[in-house]
Amino acid sequence: MTGFRKPRLDHLFDMHIDLETPQAIGAAPAGHRQIYIVTGGTVAGPRLKGTVLPGGGDWALMRADGAVQLDVRATLKTDDGALIYTTYSGLIILSPDILRRIAGGEDVPLAEYYFYTNPMFQTAAEGYTWLNQTIAIGRGKAIAGGVEYRVWAVSDPA
Repeated sequence: MTGFRKPRLDHLFDMHIDLETPQAIGAAPAGHRQIYIVTGGTVAGPRLKGTVLPGGGDWALMRADGAVQLDVRATLKTDDGALIYTTYSGLIILSPDILRRIAGGEDVPLAEYYFYTNPMFQTAAEGYTWLNQTIAIGRGKAIAGGVEYRVWAVSDPA
């Protein structure tokens, strides 16, 4: 196929999210469900800086194939007061040993597991409406008490 070029990735922000201890629903028909409630966090990057408001969450599902399927919703509040709703799905693929190490609080290197997301945004705030038409990808990292992400906007090459 002709005309396709590799897209450009532009750094949007880094995000740190603090989470409550998960609510373990257990082995439901679709898989093992755990709900993580957001207690707060931070967002900082070239075009966006602020906080992650408490009250969002991740309705994570550990599937039969061992992958963890994410279903996240959160509200970001920029330093200038704008509210931005973000939602994303994603996958974490890791061995039971890596999962145990992370659960034990170990800082496991990113090279040892797969953790990617696809954030989408909704806002009515002037100055940030460009996010409504932005496709993004994020690389996640599990940390003690939460998660961290680096998020990039996907755009056409220059």
